[in-house]
Amino acid sequence: MRRLVITLSAAGLALAGCGGAPFSASGGSAEENAVKDARKNADKAGDKLYSSRVWPAQDVAHHAARLDGVEVMKVTGTSTAGRGIRLVLRTSGTGATWDDDEPVTVKRCYELRFSTTTEWGRYGTHEVACPPGAPLTFKPWPKTPKIPTERLRKALPRVRPGGRVDEAKVRAAIASLHLDPGIRVEVQRKGDVVGVALTVRPYPYLDDALDCTLARVAPGSTSTFVPSRMQRMPGEGGCDVGNAIDPEPPPH
Repeated sequence: MRRLVITLSAAGLALAGCGGAPFSASGGSAEENAVKDARKNADKAGDKLYSSRVWPAQDVAHHAARLDGVEVMKVTGTSTAGRGIRLVLRTSGTGATWDDDEPVTVKRCYELRFSTTTEWGRYGTHEVACPPGAPLTFKPWPKTPKIPTERLRKALPRVRPGGRVDEAKVRAAIASLHLDPGIRVEVQRKGDVVGVALTVRPYPYLDDALDCTLARVAPGSTSTFVPSRMQRMPGEGGCDVGNAIDPEPPPH
């Protein structure tokens, strides 16, 4: 099993108290307050990484490394399915007390767990020893294939009013585009209409909308369109081929 570690910095975060550092009127040393701040920053990173869907461990780690002040040290597990993955976060925090002349900054490591069974905000965050070595580095995200919307529009057949759409010709038109293998293709007939959906899941995609182009071939009308961003968010169904056949109105 592998383990994931993340490091968070308090720099740039809103801090309360004298000199911009958080303090506690109820007591606690400056260092104790700084440790509390570091843990808070780890939880904030967890909030940004949380998803109820299944994601590969390396994608979650890569996304974590893009967060401000986060250093990924180690990852355990393969995906957020089932038992999920564990992240160890090394975060910095700043703290002070009423009578401190200068705030104190510390670095600490915390382990968080993410799985499809984890509830939002419940990552089991606890302090652990920081792993040795440098933070993990990641190759650039895979290049997201571009959907050739205009080429699709030109390639699709036009059918005269009262005619019949030939699904085989629609599929042949799509094949002629020689699409990138990363583009998912769906073709479906419903009555006299053939719908087409070309969909790409962009990288990084933990919180991103899908890229998709829909097409509708019907007697007397051939059209292509891109659903609104809200409709293209995961779970909204805007990129389904059914939405190509019977388009939903855009949200207001």
